[in-house]
Amino acid sequence: MRGLLAGRRLALLASVLLTGCDIQPDRQADSVDPAAYDAFYLWPGVRPTGDIRPKTLYLLDGEVRRGGMARFERLRMGIPRLPGKTIWLVVRAERLDWNDTVTAAIFNDLRRWQEAGNEVAGLQLDFDAATRGIEGYAKFLEKVRQHLPRTWRLSITGLMDWSAHGDPQALTNLAKTVDEVVVQTYQGRSTIPGYEDYFRRMENFPIPFRVALVEGGSWREPPRLAQHPQFGGYAIFLLNTAELRR
Repeated sequence: MRGLLAGRRLALLASVLLTGCDIQPDRQADSVDPAAYDAFYLWPGVRPTGDIRPKTLYLLDGEVRRGGMARFERLRMGIPRLPGKTIWLVVRAERLDWNDTVTAAIFNDLRRWQEAGNEVAGLQLDFDAATRGIEGYAKFLEKVRQHLPRTWRLSITGLMDWSAHGDPQALTNLAKTVDEVVVQTYQGRSTIPGYEDYFRRMENFPIPFRVALVEGGSWREPPRLAQHPQFGGYAIFLLNTAELRR
């Protein structure tokens, strides 16, 4: 009996130890570590730390804000030379009633960054287009594409909800205009719960896409995402680590 009890205790102890070993790697895998990726969103004032080796950078260049006449508010004064990196200039938009002055200022920045010796992939528009408003957004993007020199590509941010409730025809029309959608999986500093359900519905998503993750957010790659024919990898939104310590 003593031998049997001793055996059971050893088995229980082994089970506990093995369970502990299984849990710890899962916790680590769930937290987005920028060092494991090579494409990043970098907003002005954010100083990346740690061992990251960027190949692609999405740099917030300016904003088109609500209120008054539409104008481009530049957020970056200097233009560094970033050899060996592919650059996307990002413009955050709160409105779509752009005038010629707005587009001219944005396109001029693309030229300035390129003339400084940077490899500029193109322009990304960061606009929160509601799922039901994709068709109207696509018409705005068609106008931008018509005037954007073919030297540069056109990228946009997109909501996960597009895959679940977006009009298939509207998405098909959008695919004719943009070169890339970066699907946002976070709100503020946290990953949006239930993201797995959205990605299950992306089988027929017709546009090349990346997936944007927030630094330190919770993430486990959904099944078959890596095999999606349009999937182009990840882009990590870097946070200001000084702020995180407060």
